[in-house]
Amino acid sequence: MTMLILGLVLFLGVHSIRIVADDWRSAMIGRMGELPWKAVYALLSIAGFVLIVWGFGLARQQPVQLWMPPRGMRHLAALLTLVSFILIAAAYVPRNAIKARLHHPMVLGVKVWALAHLLANGNLAHVVLFGAFLVWAVLSFRAARARDRAAGTVYPAGSTAGTLGAVVAGVAFWAVFAFWAHGYLIGIRPIG
Repeated sequence: MTMLILGLVLFLGVHSIRIVADDWRSAMIGRMGELPWKAVYALLSIAGFVLIVWGFGLARQQPVQLWMPPRGMRHLAALLTLVSFILIAAAYVPRNAIKARLHHPMVLGVKVWALAHLLANGNLAHVVLFGAFLVWAVLSFRAARARDRAAGTVYPAGSTAGTLGAVVAGVAFWAVFAFWAHGYLIGIRPIG
């Protein structure tokens, strides 16, 4: 569990700089330059991610079951992860109505993804991992919306083609992940 927690602190800590120290971040980018800042950010993020994967794998070897979720939660989790994949796709597909309306679909997608996994898993390692991501996503969304209000950010209107593209991409990536990649990469087959 120690490696998992260390990885979460490093990964989510780096991703929380904008939440807790946006002015410091801007000053560091001004002093270092944007490319070196991104390089350090990426290296620390990768190191944190590796520790999360390693730590989660170790924690799963000696599971501590906190509760047994009802079987129906797996079905709800599948539906919620479908929604999260669509939201995440909407962060990247240009001019879609989802981003125009919600403004930060990536962070909302992380929220829904984490919640889905919390509902379907009662294991301590899952609760620590997905609970940490859920808390981070709630705080990140709140901070991003506050930055938008302060800056007067206006998001462009979405188009039907952009929205349809986000939905199709999200569903396609979800299907690949749910039916194949999750089992291959993580060792847990959520569907099938």
